[in-house]
Amino acid sequence: MADCWNTDTGEAVYRSRDAVKNLKVKVRIERVTSTAALSQHLQQEVFSQQGGGAIELETLTSQSQMGDNEEELVVGWQEKLFSQYEMELFQSEGACQTPLDRQYHTEVKALNRAKGRRNHRIFTYTDHDRYTNWKLHSTDLLTTTKSSPTFLAERMASVRHRRQDRRTMDSSIPKSKIINWEPTEEFVKNSHVVNNAMQTMHIMADLGSPGRLGQKENECLLVTIRSDCSGTVVIKPDFNKGKEPYRIVTEGEKREVWRLTVENVSAPMKTEEKDREQNMYKDLYVRHKEYLNSLVGHDFEMPPVGILRYLMNGDIVSAKGFEYDNLYIHFFMELPNNWSSLPFQSLSGVTQTCRTKTLGKENVAFFSFPFSFEAFYMCEKESEESIPQWPVLYFKVLSLDSWQRYRTEGYGYLLFPAIPGKHILTCHTWRPLQKGTVSALRRFFIGGSPELEDPSYVRIPGTFKGDRLSRFGFCTETTGSVTFNLHCIQQARAFVDANMLKKRRQKVFDQLGGFSQQGAVCTILEAFQRARKRMEEARESLPRDLITSTSQLQTESSA
Repeated sequence: MADCWNTDTGEAVYRSRDAVKNLKVKVRIERVTSTAALSQHLQQEVFSQQGGGAIELETLTSQSQMGDNEEELVVGWQEKLFSQYEMELFQSEGACQTPLDRQYHTEVKALNRAKGRRNHRIFTYTDHDRYTNWKLHSTDLLTTTKSSPTFLAERMASVRHRRQDRRTMDSSIPKSKIINWEPTEEFVKNSHVVNNAMQTMHIMADLGSPGRLGQKENECLLVTIRSDCSGTVVIKPDFNKGKEPYRIVTEGEKREVWRLTVENVSAPMKTEEKDREQNMYKDLYVRHKEYLNSLVGHDFEMPPVGILRYLMNGDIVSAKGFEYDNLYIHFFMELPNNWSSLPFQSLSGVTQTCRTKTLGKENVAFFSFPFSFEAFYMCEKESEESIPQWPVLYFKVLSLDSWQRYRTEGYGYLLFPAIPGKHILTCHTWRPLQKGTVSALRRFFIGGSPELEDPSYVRIPGTFKGDRLSRFGFCTETTGSVTFNLHCIQQARAFVDANMLKKRRQKVFDQLGGFSQQGAVCTILEAFQRARKRMEEARESLPRDLITSTSQLQTESSA
């Protein structure tokens, strides 16, 4: 009685690719002692032993024969083992009402003619028995800690395919009431639980006295096994796996304690059978791969010769640093010369309205708005030496007030990356500013603000044909920033040809606009223009005599 008992009687879920019919479970029950006899014996020992010697508990086993004290049985999946009650019930043909009862009557008569049944106390209820679907009240006598399964554990045991015939909505709820704020447990199971039909099997035991076997009130549920067609096996309680046995305490005046041990004794698969199964799975996977290849095809789609295919999958991640809340972004693409897109390609879009969230010292609006773009660049012979211009994404950030009036929060642009791969870019914005208090009051109370007639004025207007673009006197205000996450892909036949002919790689890249290298050239030229402009501004701020002396020194050095 001093043994430690296993109190973890929760169910365990197993996955198996083998057929569940090969499952074999060995169940062993053993009577330890009677609680009433234990208490009487302890009282006698306390009164009889004055010196406080050790009390021997090994003598407290049942006084009956060992055949009634323990039983060990190997049970297969859905194997029917009759109890003493069923043996007496199906003896007479008059008690049989269903075809299953008449089948059991035939099997019981065969057992009586033979040596009898091989089980004594342990018996089973299979999935075909009417007892399987009954709720066995007060028969689960396994002692355990009081715990209830979690929401995930209760539903993950049978997660597989959704039943096709199950209705997804309770008919008692009107169609106008889409949201059910107080759903019942039955409604949740019928509407949201993804489950599959499972077969059930109960391993029972008759724990009555040796002379009172065959009474329903002495039946005890030992093990419950459930399985579905997808290879899921649920067993409660779990196999002992070397742990202590479970404890069963019977009810009534003569409370007795039993040990329960559950083991998996399924025959292991032979080596040749295992190899045969692995080869079958490999053959199945190869056939499935060939089937998918037949659907995709072997010819990789390539653009025509001399054309670059540019694909970009991106998303507008967030916007921060703007004055008002409830932000949304309106954006569109501009294609330069020699660029084209598909007829159904959308070149503009509008994000959802998003409320800002305080993150540190900034108010950030997280959009995560995805967009995709596909364009084609055709290299003309007349413009082989010219540097190609890349498409531009112009965007405008707006805010929406409670009266559904919008305000312009900022303008910005994004030059498409010339290098393929992943790019995370943050673009800063500005907005036109009209000086004066009246403009600020109008913006706050009735919305509206100065706007650009041509959004491409943020960079270089498409209608501009001159050499210099002056923005002198144009008042602006720096606002916030917008973050983009871009994934760019470039595809062209010249890349494949250049890979095969490495000597022509540089020339091919130059013919197609360089892309990676000419993109770097564009960056260098823009940096050079900015540096030259700063140098000219610095020269204008120097005194005239210093500039003259510097030019004379340059003339003498060149001579």
